[in-house]
Amino acid sequence: MKPLTLFFALVLGAASSNACAAAEPAAPVDGKSYDLVVIGGTPSGVACAVRAAREGLTVLLVNRHEHLGGIISSGLGVWDSQWEGKRSPIYDELREALFAHYRTAYGADSPQYRDALPGKTGHTNGRYEPHVVEKLIDEMVAREKNVTVLKNHVPSAVERKAALIKSVTLRSTKDDTETTVRAGTFADATYEGDLAALAKVAYRVGREARTEFKEPHAGIIFMRPFSQAPTPEAAHLANLHDQLKLRKFTGWQEPLPQSTGAADAAVQACNYRTILTTDPANRAPIPKPEHYDPYFLKSLEIFSGVESIPNGKFGWNRPQLVGLQTPYVEASWQERQKLMDEHWEMTMGLLYFLQHDPTVPEIVRKAWLEYGLAKDEFVDNGHRPYEMYIREARRITGRAIYTQHDAMLAPGRSRAPSHADSIAVTEWYMDSHSCTTARVPGGLEEGKAMLHQETFPGQLPYRCLLPQGVDNLLVPVCVSATHVAWGTVRLEPVLMQTGEAAGLAAALAKKDQTTAAELDSDRLVRALCERRSLLAFFNDVDVGGEQAWIPAVQYFGTQGFFDDYDARATESLAASTARHWAEALGMLLDPAAQTPPPSAAAVEDLSAIPVGKFATLLNAVLPTTPDKAVSVTDLLATLKIASTDSLSRGDACRLMYAIVERIHAR
Repeated sequence: MKPLTLFFALVLGAASSNACAAAEPAAPVDGKSYDLVVIGGTPSGVACAVRAAREGLTVLLVNRHEHLGGIISSGLGVWDSQWEGKRSPIYDELREALFAHYRTAYGADSPQYRDALPGKTGHTNGRYEPHVVEKLIDEMVAREKNVTVLKNHVPSAVERKAALIKSVTLRSTKDDTETTVRAGTFADATYEGDLAALAKVAYRVGREARTEFKEPHAGIIFMRPFSQAPTPEAAHLANLHDQLKLRKFTGWQEPLPQSTGAADAAVQACNYRTILTTDPANRAPIPKPEHYDPYFLKSLEIFSGVESIPNGKFGWNRPQLVGLQTPYVEASWQERQKLMDEHWEMTMGLLYFLQHDPTVPEIVRKAWLEYGLAKDEFVDNGHRPYEMYIREARRITGRAIYTQHDAMLAPGRSRAPSHADSIAVTEWYMDSHSCTTARVPGGLEEGKAMLHQETFPGQLPYRCLLPQGVDNLLVPVCVSATHVAWGTVRLEPVLMQTGEAAGLAAALAKKDQTTAAELDSDRLVRALCERRSLLAFFNDVDVGGEQAWIPAVQYFGTQGFFDDYDARATESLAASTARHWAEALGMLLDPAAQTPPPSAAAVEDLSAIPVGKFATLLNAVLPTTPDKAVSVTDLLATLKIASTDSLSRGDACRLMYAIVERIHAR
């Protein structure tokens, strides 16, 4: 029996080197001006910097320590994503590089390559070693000649004039010296939202009351788990969710009556993602901590097992010192370091406890004694991850706020609400780890909620990256969201996508000689569509495909043209859908026009509409002013859609998309 199996089968008794991207020393950077300054070498920050550089911007990427990659190079070890198709170019590029690494190094039939590939259910696969992903990130950044990397620095001051940040002062974490840099656009890609706080933008910490946004799971909450659907509505949602081509997680939870829904200052718990191994040749023993306290360690939640990653390693997602995570948010880096040290000491203490304490059954102790720290991970840091997993900190108050309703089915629709300025898709289930130590009989730790069946793929608006009051600051990590909705936003695949969108926004803002806040969001959305970024989830669309209709379907998915998660792009366009889409296009192009609101036809007509008839419908709603006049006939010829062709839904979207682009180009 494997140690992991033993751990869950028994109840306790009474109780390689890490490569670094080359970094610029602070002196040559001091006083310089860049097109974009990105604070935070997280995956989101890296994606932001790389995309901006590829669009021609000069970029300074600032990281607080020596190692880029945030939590994915500090032990996460798994892609928390339920969608295994393509998502956004830089995220896809990094994943493909990981697949290629394990395939080349160990062979296409190797367990290492198999473990790295996407899984079908839960956390089955999609795993990687921290030092491998860090090396690949370093190589990605090093290829971008427009990116300068400044390590071992954190922001300490902001010069702001009205709605613009003029400069940022950076403090060295090595010697406290300061460096000042200027930029046209700034991006806060830290997990803590430190730059946004220094810029004095509005932000939230903790949990909203249930009444503020009428979120069913907001505020103080105690959840009870179920193995079967507790209500017919829950079963219905689960059935709808199972039809989506997402990785499956089972189980249901319902709030207990003791859930008050009151606002609360606590954020969800954090912890280290420790990398262990049972390989004697690569195993460092677990040291006994200086302040070892077995009585306290017995109280910690430990029932989260070790999960395998390639090359005989395991990731451990515990313990959580519930209560220390909230002070971390607003603390200085000196204070944060003390809190992180305390977490690490408890992590080592719990491992030592499981291996040696006499109250632990001998068979369990023997099983845990097989584990030690992986010697080839975090080799310059005592095999301790460079960062703790900060699941939640500040969340800016942006120009839109993403709520629980944005990740649930919209009333009257079989998909979540659409957002015309969507720049990323959320699809992981809304989840929160424990927020406080309170417990009630039959319930999970207070604040812990896993909404597997209620969460559906949502669209994250660009406005959620834009803080109120500052026009040249983008915040792709600590985005504007409620605590409940943050559970589906906070995963690295989503944050890499928001980071890349932020980098592109900075580039478009410079090109248009405007600010990130004043940028035409429709222009950004279309640019992301053209780069095959996933902005609207569909069961039957992989944005990595070559079909010409993919950008168009993605675009109109953000504009509310689809009522469910099936695009059916190759099916014939039905007459009633054609009328509905033509009405919707008219309103999209001229919201002030007296066009009837887009709605389904009173009598559904499923007959295929001829191309010419659809062109007539479009002509009837198009602007007639000379500066916006468009010839549908010319566009049909350009798109090589013959008037005698049977019109597919995908080609209909292509035609409407060409109209939008033609009008916006004028």
